[in-house]
Amino acid sequence: MSQIPLFKVFMHDDIVQPTIDTLTSGFVTQGPRVEEFEQKLSEFIGNENILTLNSATAGLTLALRLLKNQDEEWCGIEDDDEVLTPALTCFATTSSILANNLNIKWVDVDPNTSNVSLDDIRSKLSPKTKVIMVVHWGGYPVDLDGLKDIQEECYEKFGFKPWIVEDCAHAFGAEYKGQKLGCHGNLCVFSFQAIKHLTTGDGGMIVLPNKSLYDRCKLLRWYGIDRDKRNYNKKDLRLENDIVDSGFKFHMNDINATIGLHNLPHMNDLLQKCRDNGQYYHDNLSNVEGVRLLENNNDRKSAYWLFTMFVDRKEDFINCMKEKGVFVSQVHQRNDINSCVKQFEEELPNLDEFQKGLVCIPVGWWVSEEDREYIVNCIREW
Repeated sequence: MSQIPLFKVFMHDDIVQPTIDTLTSGFVTQGPRVEEFEQKLSEFIGNENILTLNSATAGLTLALRLLKNQDEEWCGIEDDDEVLTPALTCFATTSSILANNLNIKWVDVDPNTSNVSLDDIRSKLSPKTKVIMVVHWGGYPVDLDGLKDIQEECYEKFGFKPWIVEDCAHAFGAEYKGQKLGCHGNLCVFSFQAIKHLTTGDGGMIVLPNKSLYDRCKLLRWYGIDRDKRNYNKKDLRLENDIVDSGFKFHMNDINATIGLHNLPHMNDLLQKCRDNGQYYHDNLSNVEGVRLLENNNDRKSAYWLFTMFVDRKEDFINCMKEKGVFVSQVHQRNDINSCVKQFEEELPNLDEFQKGLVCIPVGWWVSEEDREYIVNCIREW
């Protein structure tokens, strides 16, 4: 039997001719395909304030940059303020905080979900806590209502509500209480990197909670240039007007957008396959000795980019599954052990223990009914 992979790139045949058409159109940077893709994404998510980007890392960096400005309702972020963030995540989450010259306050893991511990967030709130950044690990949504309660508690203590930034890199299509992520009043960032549910080859998306943040983000993703107001002093159609707030080159291009446009129509079927596989594991691994499954509440729908569980004798398990042709992995190393963030060292006892048994098994759209039955049998034998 060939190896069952943990990840696989989804590219539908539908993309081939449209991508060739875009490549030969003479318009390959941000243009009509990007606008069309954003409209389709807006319909899929249920939020009109959507901007595509060249990566999710760009989106997280932009999200924090947007929050640095003060307004009537928001005190803004100073360089010495803190972002509460999980250590268990891709380093992209951490790098966006460092890129904005902010301090990191690590949040421990909830061992029942692999997401952040809300209790630990509460214990670490301070006058410097301006942002709470969460990751929907594996596609399983964080308790967003619980986070709103924490915002209110912070307001009562310190006079402001920290913004919540949702790192949804694992969670395209995931739902919390009947709404897709991206519709709960927070800044949300999604990944369209190669092995994600929806891929554009590489890319990302930021979803904003209001028009004001959307308008500013639209400028900052392309240097701060208002591309709709070119024609400097009505003298030259090519030249940009005054740039008030300098930004980045984080926009998506029409090639990536074309790929996304023609993969997107297949996402509902793909997500359903992932969810069917995830439910099969919950139904068939719940009583296996040496295995502990994580929370699966019916008030949310995981995207099942990962199926995470806790196992005894983790290294033995990984080696055993490798011999049986099943690729399993922890997926992401904890970020707090890296030399570049040593100054933010924090005790995280839950993560210390949880990482000893954390492992993910194949759950994606490519895992057939025969594959998942084989995987379950391998785990039972182990």
